[in-house]
Amino acid sequence: MNPELQRARAIRFRQLHEGPGILVLANAWDVGSARIFEQAGSKAIGTTSAGIAASCGLPDGECINRAAMMNMVRAIALSVAVPVTADVEAGYGDTVERAAETAEAVLIAGAVGLNLEDSVAGGRAQLADIGFQSEKIQAMRHVADATLPLVINARTDVYLFENGDAEKRFENAVRRANAYRKAGADCLFIPGVRDPETIGRLVKAIDGPLNILAAPGSPSAAELERLGVRRVSVGSGPMRATLAVTSRIARELMSQGTYTGFSDAISYAEMIRMFTNVS
Repeated sequence: MNPELQRARAIRFRQLHEGPGILVLANAWDVGSARIFEQAGSKAIGTTSAGIAASCGLPDGECINRAAMMNMVRAIALSVAVPVTADVEAGYGDTVERAAETAEAVLIAGAVGLNLEDSVAGGRAQLADIGFQSEKIQAMRHVADATLPLVINARTDVYLFENGDAEKRFENAVRRANAYRKAGADCLFIPGVRDPETIGRLVKAIDGPLNILAAPGSPSAAELERLGVRRVSVGSGPMRATLAVTSRIARELMSQGTYTGFSDAISYAEMIRMFTNVS
């Protein structure tokens, strides 16, 4: 991708975290889903590591290697005109140097942001040491400062995997988020929280823009905006919903031999137009 175009997209992406409205970030797993989200009006596209891994026949949790993940990130970034941010899981490596290499790979792929989680790869409920995670973020920031702007979204999984005692999760999540912000993160991501009161408290306690993961039962984007949330994403939800539709089609086809499950499919001509002029 042209460096100046990529720089402009990075600047635009960072601005989207500043308002005035909340950034509603759709998460794609391939070029088709990215194009659909863009055409629906998404101002930026995030990738979903779980969705991309599943499309390759692999489970989430860094079972897909970095090169394969970056190949899809590159394809998505080249297919849309909006900023793309890449979900890089825990950074694809257990060293600070590997995290820095991953940040460089994201920029080479044409993305302008990344999402870094503090779950230990493969461990899920086990969280990385705060100091070590901060060093990884600092290394990623150093790579970006030396090349192209990069919006770092630092994720803590305290709530998502119910890490530690319930009464201490809020304090732990805030401590981690603020440490990651100090290390150079642009946005702080706390998935697993749906309660409006808790979300409002997190907004006030965290020293930076807050990203919330939305799912059925979560507050609407408008309500999250009123609470002060700056970014809302949907993770692998749309991809899993797509699998559910395919599953219903398969069951109908195999059990009844009928085809109503895809009666509302887009036309062949519309599909062709969707991918016209895609690099």
